Amino acid sequence: MTDPIADMLTRIRNAHLALHKEVSVPRSKMKEAIAAILLQEGYVNNVTLEEGRILIALKYHKGRPAIAGLKRISKPGRRVYVGSAEIPQVQNGLGICVLSTSSGVMGGLPARESKVGGELLCEIW
Repeated sequence: MTDPIADMLTRIRNAHLALHKEVSVPRSKMKEAIAAILLQEGYVNNVTLEEGRILIALKYHKGRPAIAGLKRISKPGRRVYVGSAEIPQVQNGLGICVLSTSSGVMGGLPARESKVGGELLCEIW
C-alpha cells in the first residue's frame, strides 16, 4: 500500500456502501487528525482510538450515509498545494476539504480564516 490516506477513504466509502455500523482503519497521526475532523464536522458518530487502529462509527440519516462522497486530491504521484486564498469550496459550501498545513491538519474553512495554506489532502461531501 503506497497511499494510506486513500486506503482510509476507500475503507469508509466501502463500509458506507455495505451499510456497516463502523469501520476499522490502521492507526497513524494523519488518519487520527482526519477522523477528528470528520467527527467535528458531523460526518461520523464516534471515533475510538485503540492500540494500532482507529474505529470510526458511521452516521446514517434515514438509511442513507451522511457522507455522500470522498475524493483524494493530493496523491503520492502528484502533490497539490494551495494558498489560503485558493482553498476550494466543496459542493458550493455543502462539503469540506482537508488540508495538511504548517499548523497541523485542518478543514478548509478554519485554514481560510487562519490565512494558512498547505497540501490539499481530500474533499468530503
